Amino acid sequence: MEDIDAIAALQDPVRRRLYEYVAAQGREVGRNEAAEAAGVARTLAAHHLDRLTEVGLLESGSRRLTGRSGPGAGRPAKVYTRVRAERSVSLPARDYRTAAELLAEAAERAGLDAGLCAAARRRGEALRGSAAPCDGLGEAMEMLAARGYEPHLEGAAGTDDGAPDADGAGGAESVGSASGAGPSAVVRMRNCPFHAVAERFPPLVCGMNLALLEGLLGTDGPVRARMDARPGECCVVVEHSKNKNH
Repeated sequence: MEDIDAIAALQDPVRRRLYEYVAAQGREVGRNEAAEAAGVARTLAAHHLDRLTEVGLLESGSRRLTGRSGPGAGRPAKVYTRVRAERSVSLPARDYRTAAELLAEAAERAGLDAGLCAAARRRGEALRGSAAPCDGLGEAMEMLAARGYEPHLEGAAGTDDGAPDADGAGGAESVGSASGAGPSAVVRMRNCPFHAVAERFPPLVCGMNLALLEGLLGTDGPVRARMDARPGECCVVVEHSKNKNH
């Protein structure tokens, strides 16, 4: 019932906008910032953010947003981040995770990594259909977003490494920035759709994920997928291809 209550809390459109904004930032978000992003008053935003915390979709803490400490630094502000725990509802009850974990265990024990990757690549190609390989990072981000990967662009201007600054914003950019991305820009993904199984069988599932995205995006176009694991994010990144023909 907890999952049902949590998901039901998103029925309110303002609450849903606030949740989606906080989730998309990948860092702590204060009440003022969230209210401005959702286009509502700070007091209303605070009410909904606290409700999202109560039902377990967000977690809250406090810190000084000025980055200063000591006398005159001001009071700590309440900040919010998305909870990493998954929420799901299935009526009637289903248990696909157990089936996926059993299949992954069997594949790993039998040394079927290559066969799994080949199947994943074929599935990616089937999802792409008759379309040409992905023609840029912007299109790649749209395709990844549609499949729940939550992509974000780092190093959009080609002048930074995408590392977070003091406020956590760093070089992360949105789909709209991808058209002018520099050659060092990479698309990282905040969400792994296979997270639960990947935690137990990382080499197997991450290799499968890479093959799936290679098939989806294409391997002979201007972008490529490669492995570059980072804690808390998908193990694959997408970048400009090194293929000189592009």
